[in-house]
Amino acid sequence: VQLQASGGGLVQPGGSLRLGCAASGFTLDDYAIGWFRQAPGKEREGVSCTSSVDGSTTYGDSVKGRFTISRDNAENTPYLQMNSLEPEDTAVYYCAVEVWGPNSGSCPIYEYDYWGQGTLVTVSS
Repeated sequence: VQLQASGGGLVQPGGSLRLGCAASGFTLDDYAIGWFRQAPGKEREGVSCTSSVDGSTTYGDSVKGRFTISRDNAENTPYLQMNSLEPEDTAVYYCAVEVWGPNSGSCPIYEYDYWGQGTLVTVSS
């Protein structure tokens, strides 16, 4: 089971990035998926998560209206589209899969069982 995150980089404030997370070893459309981030000196936090059962989706308050989570089941890849990026969005972003949890689309970190290695997003002028 592997998750490979990609798409991070340096972007100016107001810009956009799309993160992807190629999965191997399991079929993502059976499980809840989530994106999390960890900024320097801060705890890891949930950015967005989505259920495979009914599509229920959660967004962190700071990203609502700017970020969109999606999954391409044919490619077995979840995505995080990030628009109107702000310097406060600078962090390492992780994708994760919830295999044994309730598959509710919520973002408690302890419910997620497999994690990608992280991709760095830097928002700066």
